[in-house]
Amino acid sequence: MTEPDLGRLSLNQATTQHWSMSATIDGCARAGIGWLGVWRDKLTELGAVATARRLKAAGVRASSLCRGGFFPAATQSDRLARLDDNRRAVDEAAEVGAPVLVLVSGPPVGRDIDLARKQVEDGICALLPYAESTGVRLAIEPLHPMFAGDRSVVVTLGQANAMAARIGSAFVGVAVDVYHVWWDPAIYQEIGRAGSSIVGFHVSDWLAPPPDHLLGRGVMGDGLIELRRLREAVDAAGYTGPIEVEIFNQKVWDMPGGEVLTLVQDRYRRLC
Repeated sequence: MTEPDLGRLSLNQATTQHWSMSATIDGCARAGIGWLGVWRDKLTELGAVATARRLKAAGVRASSLCRGGFFPAATQSDRLARLDDNRRAVDEAAEVGAPVLVLVSGPPVGRDIDLARKQVEDGICALLPYAESTGVRLAIEPLHPMFAGDRSVVVTLGQANAMAARIGSAFVGVAVDVYHVWWDPAIYQEIGRAGSSIVGFHVSDWLAPPPDHLLGRGVMGDGLIELRRLREAVDAAGYTGPIEVEIFNQKVWDMPGGEVLTLVQDRYRRLC
């Protein structure tokens, strides 16, 4: 088994949900964490331009921007409004230097899940020329099936791979989040199939039973996921980019900041 490269460690802002942008960047710099997974809502504190300057001054790089997507809508005008918002997300990613915009596809509209999946693919195709013009890659992130009703109609890496293949652009890839895909009996086959289209890798752990529908992710090592096996699989598929620690968990959010970063670094080193 291969040890993780500490230089690839990225702190996703979901892990430090209550920290300001300034505090998060400064905390990463002090801890020697060179990457930050940026969330759009956090950009409002400083704005994208000032955030980019702050990141550069601290020697921290944006590994991704989360999130775009949520393409399905009942009306054409709503779908166009969502496309406009995704273009703004692409602009923000380019401004902060994030090479990837993570797409959470969005839920069904009514009961027609097939239509929603078509609207997701159509939305990505419509967004693609703009993303290409900025150099930002789009990452289709499949979510666990329990989120199909409210967050994502794309629920397996196989679906994401098939969608990316149909679109057929080097600027559209997939993000592999272990929390969402660890259970899938086809996951290692699909990681191999994804190959160079993997543009993001996120880690946390699955607690059994999950204490909360959304805020139930565990710190690496506290749950059931074969983290190192999955990381070695994405490495073998050709992914060499940042590894984002993305933990939605109120208990983690309530911890003192320095303790969170120390815990993240220790678990990443030992388990990823």
